[in-house]
Amino acid sequence: MRTTAELEERLARPSAGLVGDLGRLEGDIMILGAGGKLGPSLVRLALNATRGDRRIIAVSRFSEPGLADDLRAAGATVVAADVADDRALLELPDAPNVVFLVGAKFGTHGREHTAWFTNTYLPGRVAERFAGSRIAALSTGNVYPLVPVAGGGCTEDHPVGPVGDYAMSCLGRERVLTHFAEAGGTPMSLIRLNYAVELRYGVLVDLAQKVLAGEPIDVTTGQVNVVWQGYANEVALRSLLLASTPPYVLNVTGPELISVRQAARALGDVLGKEPVFTGEEAPTALLSDASRCHRLFGYPELTPAELIEHTARWVAEGGPLLGKPTKFERRDGRF
Repeated sequence: MRTTAELEERLARPSAGLVGDLGRLEGDIMILGAGGKLGPSLVRLALNATRGDRRIIAVSRFSEPGLADDLRAAGATVVAADVADDRALLELPDAPNVVFLVGAKFGTHGREHTAWFTNTYLPGRVAERFAGSRIAALSTGNVYPLVPVAGGGCTEDHPVGPVGDYAMSCLGRERVLTHFAEAGGTPMSLIRLNYAVELRYGVLVDLAQKVLAGEPIDVTTGQVNVVWQGYANEVALRSLLLASTPPYVLNVTGPELISVRQAARALGDVLGKEPVFTGEEAPTALLSDASRCHRLFGYPELTPAELIEHTARWVAEGGPLLGKPTKFERRDGRF
């Protein structure tokens, strides 16, 4: 993957499992938040997996110039709308399957009300509008507390313990959606994703940029989970078949525990730069156990070693970046 076109093709390449599962799913698929980080590649993935046998409806404000036209050219039914506007939400076409990607994280410190509106109130409005549809809603592993690194991460049965307003608002999203699932009989899946990566953003991009610039890397949060975004997109779509009442909860991340220090050194080997570190590894971190997901859908196709090599070469060669750091090192929940 050396060009944006090659990256986009890889992200939108469906597995046989995805093609089979969507073949068993009846009706159109609507993707709310199709203009965000995950949205465009998820739309293209759904188009490639369904091969024109139904509508893939992409909904977003589409603030990025040209994106709506690109998705329309790929075969999507494009609807430019702000789902936070009640009238726009009500005027959306009906769809029996909905993937809900809308969320607010970065820049919400000091504007916590924005996080609560987008992450907690708005999902309830969407659930009311699409009552009875299957809904796969993106959540986050941030609903879990920091846990001992030696424990292997939180399973779906681990007690939640969100740190900070962002994480609390995301748990609020889950609670509100669960209410509407049970009150209206709307089947749902909740995808607790942490640290999806591709070559333009993610934990590995953050580390590679710091290595290249010679900036100190804080290793206090010494362990992380990462997962190839293409896999996360597949799971989001395939989880529509798992939707139930109460909602089906699923952790989505890679099977490996990634050492920040070792990943930075591996990136440095490719970049030809020695990383600079600060701090010492804390005994706890935000970690998820996605064994349930791997039993259902297999392992991600790209390993951490492959992702590290691809990312380092992309950054070294000046590939385009989204400019959206993950702030994975934050331990106070302030984003």
